[in-house]
Amino acid sequence: MTKLPSLFISHGAPNLVLYESPTRDFLSALGGLLPRPRAILIMSAHFETPAPTFEAGERPGMIYDFGGFEPELYRMTYPAPGAREVALRAMELAQKAGLAPQNATGRGYDHGTWIPLMLLYPNADIPVATLSVQPQLGGAHHLALGRALEPLREEGVLIIGSGGATHNLRAFFGGDRDTAPWVKSFNEWLCERAEAGDEQAIAHWRLGPDALKNHPTPEHFQPFPFAFGAGGPGATGRRLFHDYVGPISLDAYAFD
Repeated sequence: MTKLPSLFISHGAPNLVLYESPTRDFLSALGGLLPRPRAILIMSAHFETPAPTFEAGERPGMIYDFGGFEPELYRMTYPAPGAREVALRAMELAQKAGLAPQNATGRGYDHGTWIPLMLLYPNADIPVATLSVQPQLGGAHHLALGRALEPLREEGVLIIGSGGATHNLRAFFGGDRDTAPWVKSFNEWLCERAEAGDEQAIAHWRLGPDALKNHPTPEHFQPFPFAFGAGGPGATGRRLFHDYVGPISLDAYAFD
């Protein structure tokens, strides 16, 4: 079985699926460039819990966790089956690493999950397990969580962290449509550290240039060290895609 890379995807706004854009084109092509996974495990920035929590339901529904967008978004569905077996296997691995995981059932796919997957795998025929972020914990925790789950990659599971490389919504909604130097400084530092395989820098990302200005809250960045960790010991990152929408970076990476 081909070992898949782990991925970090900046999922953008919910209406990414509606309009032509470089990011939509990239994600729509990416699924066809990868070996087909038997299942997907995705950490979404919009699934927040105190401890690592895996959705182990067999038929997750939809969560429309946004407001003020186009009406057609609220009619979209992504009917991929749940990946209960993968969720339970991931819990076992996390437990062995001392990370005190939990499971949940009945939670649907939030837009950090279904928006990118609708573009990557529009047929919704690959089982999906979801995993939460822990907002109160740091990059080292999320990197360790990804490292614990790295064996899943050898079992045909595509591991994805879904968040945002930079994510200052106050600047975005404040009308800042230019990409300021403080955005570029962090985004390029992140690319350099990922490509160098600098685990310590990614684990302690808050020390990066303008880090807290780009991520006033951490939940959209935490999937990045998770995906980095899932790349395995000695992993390096490859930036697969690069684009800005004002202060928001839509970059995507592969780790292996």
